[in-house]
Amino acid sequence: MDLNGKTAVVTGSARGIGFAMADLFASKGATAIVTDIPGAAIDDAVKQITGKGGKAIGIPCDVSKEDQVETLMKKAVEQTGRLDVAVLNAGILRDGLLVKADKETRKVVKKMTLDQWQAIININLTGVFLTGREAAVQMVNCGNGGVIISMSSIARHGNAGQTNYSAAKAAVSAMTVTWSKELAPYKIRAAAIAPGFIATPMVMKDMNPAALEKWKKAIPVGRMGEPEEIAHTALYIIENDLLTGITIDVSGGIRV
Repeated sequence: MDLNGKTAVVTGSARGIGFAMADLFASKGATAIVTDIPGAAIDDAVKQITGKGGKAIGIPCDVSKEDQVETLMKKAVEQTGRLDVAVLNAGILRDGLLVKADKETRKVVKKMTLDQWQAIININLTGVFLTGREAAVQMVNCGNGGVIISMSSIARHGNAGQTNYSAAKAAVSAMTVTWSKELAPYKIRAAAIAPGFIATPMVMKDMNPAALEKWKKAIPVGRMGEPEEIAHTALYIIENDLLTGITIDVSGGIRV
C-alpha cells in the first residue's frame, strides 16, 4: 500500500512509538489521526506534524471505552472519507511478581493485585480488540481494504514480573493471526510488531530502574531501540502487500 492520500489512525500517538508512527505516515502523504487519552499532548503532537507540512487530526479516545472507540473510527472516516491503516498502539505497564515472599520467613508478603491485572487487560487487550474491531468495521464499509497493525511485545513469550503484560501481548499476537484469516476476504491485512526494550517515556518512567538496567546490558546490539525504528517497521508492513498474519520481532536480538 502506498500511504499517499490515505488515512491512518494510530492509537496512543501523542508521544513515543505512536507519535513516531503518525509523524512518519504523515511524511509519506497520509492524514494521520492522532489519538490518545484527552489532554494537551494530542494538540502538541498535531502541531508538530502539521508544522512540518504533514496532515494530522487529533481525536481524543480512551481505547478501553467501547463508545469512544466507535466514535473515533467513525470520525476518522467522516473527516477524511476513508480509513486505510489502523495501528493499535495504546498500552500501559503495571509490572509486578505474581507473588513475592519474604527471604527469611518464606511467607508471601505481596501479590499481583486484581487491579494490576485488569488495568493491563483493559488497555492492552480489550483496547486492541475494540480498536481492531471498529477499524475493521469502517474498512469493510469503505470497501477499500486496509492494514491493521497490533502492538505485541517480546514479552509475549513470558517475562518474569509481567504476568499481566505477557498474557495480553501473547493474546494480541494470536488475535493478529485470527484477523488475518477472517478479514482477508475484505482485502484487509493484519500483522503485529513485537518490540523489545524501546526508549519511550512509558518504559523509562514505569519500568523498574534496576530491571531496566539489567535488560539493557543483555541486548545483543548493545542499546535500546528508538521509537523511529518501530515506526519504520510499521511502514514496511503497510508497504509490503504480502505481509499478513505474522508478528515481527524488533528487539535488537534480545530474548526473554
